[in-house]
Amino acid sequence: MNKHLHPDHSCEVCKPLRPVNSPLFSGPMLGRRTFFKAASAGVTGFYLTPFLQSAAKAQVAPKLKSSAKFCIFILMAGAPSHTDMFDLKVGDWTPADFNPTSYNGYLFPQGLMPTIAEHLNKLAVIRSVRSSALVHSLQQTWVQIARSPSSALGKIAPNIGSVVALEMEQYRQPNQKLPGFLSLNTGGGLIGSGYFNAKYSPFDITASPNGLSNLTNSDGQTTFNTRFAMLQALDSGLRTDSPLGASVVDMDAFYQQSKGMMYNTDLDAVFKFTTADQTRYGSSGFGNSCVVARNLVKANMGTRFIQINIGGWDNHTNIYPTSRTGGIYTPAGQFDKGLGNLLKDLSEMPGSQGGTLLDETLIVAMGEFGRTVGPLTVNAGRDHYFNQFAVFAGGGVAGSTVIGSTNATGGSVQEPGWSQNRYVANEDIAATIYSAMGIDYTKIRNDDPFKRGFEYVPFAADGVWAPVMEVFKPNRDSRGGGRDGGGRRGGGTRSRS
Repeated sequence: MNKHLHPDHSCEVCKPLRPVNSPLFSGPMLGRRTFFKAASAGVTGFYLTPFLQSAAKAQVAPKLKSSAKFCIFILMAGAPSHTDMFDLKVGDWTPADFNPTSYNGYLFPQGLMPTIAEHLNKLAVIRSVRSSALVHSLQQTWVQIARSPSSALGKIAPNIGSVVALEMEQYRQPNQKLPGFLSLNTGGGLIGSGYFNAKYSPFDITASPNGLSNLTNSDGQTTFNTRFAMLQALDSGLRTDSPLGASVVDMDAFYQQSKGMMYNTDLDAVFKFTTADQTRYGSSGFGNSCVVARNLVKANMGTRFIQINIGGWDNHTNIYPTSRTGGIYTPAGQFDKGLGNLLKDLSEMPGSQGGTLLDETLIVAMGEFGRTVGPLTVNAGRDHYFNQFAVFAGGGVAGSTVIGSTNATGGSVQEPGWSQNRYVANEDIAATIYSAMGIDYTKIRNDDPFKRGFEYVPFAADGVWAPVMEVFKPNRDSRGGGRDGGGRRGGGTRSRS
């Protein structure tokens, strides 16, 4: 059993990280409504303490960076080891082939991720992220919906990508036929559009050099159009006078969206790529997905949010196999080639605003939690752990930036490194994404079926959660993505701890 889940366990990482010089209840008197408001968000037990003071503040105005047109969100499903990757801690357990290398003061496993090592000057790494749970399915859902799945609206909450798709729909041009939210390599853990219209659901595909196989009909376009018209006529009554009306309308929106994608040669080309690109990106499902993500951004055909999942990180046993096959090596190798070449290509492609496509695309990569630190377990692996990392690039991000610091083992946060002076939570990550996309993360919709009011980020308007603005460049230069070469000689790494 994971020692951090034992009811009698207590350690530094399992203690709440309180704001500096802010003892419990040191702020204004908390009312009953404020307390239960925070508790209803799923912020219970030891998670509640850091937010009691901030929850009592007056409503705050949103901080919108508006620096990105697109977002590529990479969910590292299974939970990667933070101390083996972007918060590297070297000990006698560290494999020699990790080749820990200092890039202007930033220690990085160059041997594990050599491609990404050449682009460290494009990255902002947050080391003070902390998960809210240590259960894969629960926390993966939490990451995608920016709230506790067990909260009042957790069961009907949409994916962050669905929120982006809905908010960006107003900017869609007639020639943009692709869905606003597209997902790749996701498997069974993908969260849909919740109570939103189905048109904002993730359009989930499997990337292949040959593209999509269902953009044409085997009986020909004329026959397909005739059958589609018949379908429209048959179910037209169900859209108005049937108890199934809302569901039928949702499905009709999905059908219309899918029909718009068929027999479109420009669109078909977006999903195809060369075997040379496939090889360069790592010849994996994740690598193929990164190629398609690049093509989607370049084509600008309506997709604003792209989610890519990469699994294989749940390394409870044999995390460092001597064969370099399996363990952390396989997913890290795929991640390295996929993300590294995505950063390279987007940074070399011209954007629409005088910079590059990377300048216009926010990239975020993170898992659902981290893994135990220091020496390996008796199974030569690492178990579940609260501390983790999040990586940002492009879309106004200040490259060569490290936010937050941990102790010598990576087991606890020493300095949060950002304005809220506490650890960074999933809700803060979501607020940061929304801010980059120009979306008011404090917005409350009044269309949810429970009539409670759906907040994009629960209680952000009350100051409970906030975007990590420290990942962004100052407003005088909001274009993200370094263009001065690799991380080794790229002008140093700033530490915001």
